[in-house]
Amino acid sequence: MTKATLKPLNEQAIVITGATSGIGLATARRAARAGACVFLIARGEGDLKALTEELQATGARAAWAVADVADHAALAEAAEKCVRLFGGFDTWVNNAGVSIYGAISVTTLVDQRRLFETNYWGVVNGSLIAAGHLRKRYGGGAIINVGSIMSDAPLPIQGVYSASKHAVKGFTNALRMELMREQAPITVSLVKPAAVDSPYSKHARNLTGYATQNPQPVYATHVVADTILYCASHPIREITVGGGGRLIASFYSVLPGLAEPLLARFAPSLMRDRSSAYEPYDDGLYDPSEDGLEEEVHYPMVRQFSALAEVRKHPGIASGVLAVLAGIGIAALLLSQRSGPTRYERLRGRIDPRGWIDAGALRDRFGDLTETVRHSLSDAGERASDLGEDARRRGERFVHDARHSSRKALKKHGKTARRYAHDAGEYARDHAREGGALLALATIAAAIGAAALDVRRPDSRIRSLGKF
Repeated sequence: MTKATLKPLNEQAIVITGATSGIGLATARRAARAGACVFLIARGEGDLKALTEELQATGARAAWAVADVADHAALAEAAEKCVRLFGGFDTWVNNAGVSIYGAISVTTLVDQRRLFETNYWGVVNGSLIAAGHLRKRYGGGAIINVGSIMSDAPLPIQGVYSASKHAVKGFTNALRMELMREQAPITVSLVKPAAVDSPYSKHARNLTGYATQNPQPVYATHVVADTILYCASHPIREITVGGGGRLIASFYSVLPGLAEPLLARFAPSLMRDRSSAYEPYDDGLYDPSEDGLEEEVHYPMVRQFSALAEVRKHPGIASGVLAVLAGIGIAALLLSQRSGPTRYERLRGRIDPRGWIDAGALRDRFGDLTETVRHSLSDAGERASDLGEDARRRGERFVHDARHSSRKALKKHGKTARRYAHDAGEYARDHAREGGALLALATIAAAIGAAALDVRRPDSRIRSLGKF
């Protein structure tokens, strides 16, 4: 392939389709600011005139032409006008596009064909016209097609739009290979933005019955515009703007069986704008929508930078930064060690979970605990044995004391009873004539009285004998 010579922006003439809104508008303004000659193509004449006057007021060279990109003849006539005014063009940006929110089953075939006329055939028409001109231009030039991340990860209720962008991707890659084969000095770039803060949803035909929006994360239009202009001066095959979109596309590519049911369930709700009431805007599917050169619609949170795109645009710088950071990290790791040749072993030991627990110390502690428990149990056994022996001795002593006290009590009271009995005998003998019965009764009464008197005493031996 003959290598294209891509000029600096301030030496280029750039053609931009869909130049009066969103990404196209941001690209036109930034290209003019960079010093390029800008040729604007759109369907709305009023916005084209206003934008051209705005850019010319800043000192830029700008011109315009009204054309529907679906009309090959009108688009070719606009290209001829650019050649007459600027002597040709160096970069052609196919940006014009429309969309439909709604299920494929409820979208009429007429609307689907109209969307493809703009999104797909508009890119085909512009690319063929640009390639025909750039083949003959000294140094060649660049064709930049604005696709979408939805060419890699389609979404429900935007199925027709996703299909058109998938067709754009296939056409762009095939065209690039054909130009390589014929050795044309033309670079072909595909820019795939994620969700962008633009009037895209307002210009789309809405069949859902509720207000819609782009799901987060959302990127500013100038982020995509800067990437497009970078491709105008640097040969980049394909580039994605927005890491959020790239993440979803990668997830869909790696795990489609999981991604599809999740997107089917949650994507429609994420695209629903619950903060706005539904209004049937005049969409731009068939007629131009002139809305006063709106570049952005100001989402609540808009990202002003795409790290993914910057890494893709500057791979050498990104690699160098990563290498420096890695070197700093390794140096910090090595300098923080004081073990010399054994730092690797020390590091491995630190991250080895087996080294987090001192097994020897744990075994010693367990042994000490076991020994302590054993001694405690032994001491408890000895104490229980001593207590049992003491209880046995106390029991024996109590029995002995009780028996001794009983004998003493019996001996003492026996003497008393014998004395009473002796006195009673003497009395009976002296009063034998009064009758033996009275004598016996008196003797029994005397014995019972003596016992009763003894029991009433606190230190009664008879009471303690009864308890025993």
